Amino acid sequence: MIDILVVEDNKEISEMLCDFLRAEGYTVSRTDSGDKAVELFERYGAKLLLLDVMIEGMDGFAVCEKIRRSSDVPIFIISARTDKNDKLNGLVIGADDYIEKPFDIDLLLAKITGLFRRRYSLDELKCGELVLNRSERTASLRGEALEMTAKEYDLLLLLAENPGKTLTKEYIFSYIWGSDSETELQTVTVHIKRLREKLEADPKKPEHILTVWGVGYKFQ
Repeated sequence: MIDILVVEDNKEISEMLCDFLRAEGYTVSRTDSGDKAVELFERYGAKLLLLDVMIEGMDGFAVCEKIRRSSDVPIFIISARTDKNDKLNGLVIGADDYIEKPFDIDLLLAKITGLFRRRYSLDELKCGELVLNRSERTASLRGEALEMTAKEYDLLLLLAENPGKTLTKEYIFSYIWGSDSETELQTVTVHIKRLREKLEADPKKPEHILTVWGVGYKFQ
């Protein structure tokens, strides 16, 4: 399943949206056709639709209405049609929001971030191109599944849930292995090394799992 399906017939707007969304770590697909949008959604699914009204083939209202018959996926209509009746129609047929063009990209991204946090954050944690699924206890990087042990996953999740925060080795050890564990503190260093080998382009020069000398580690 992709994160966001962009349905927009203005190439410049479509490319701009996709660039900004991908920079935020979302997986994105796009089309300029209402009929193709329905086909893509039925085939692959999506967590959010950004839907223009005036598109090729089936218009945005019809797409919204059709998809809403079988799915509660969030739908944001983004349109230059600003008449009150158009807005009411979009909301009545099932859109979650109706955003007027021209729109502020920062405000739109904030709305999307809030939506994903409320609706999906209990299951998924996204850190750029890294995605952790809490319920399935899986991790993927750039869409590729990462093979890791249970403790490696627990350690990565702990770090990712505390971005920019320095966690001491003692805290990490106690949290992951338990204060009464017979395992040595050095196991934290060993597991950090293994995670770097799976996540970092150059494990010897890590960019994401950083050592704070004499203290512990932080994730960025």
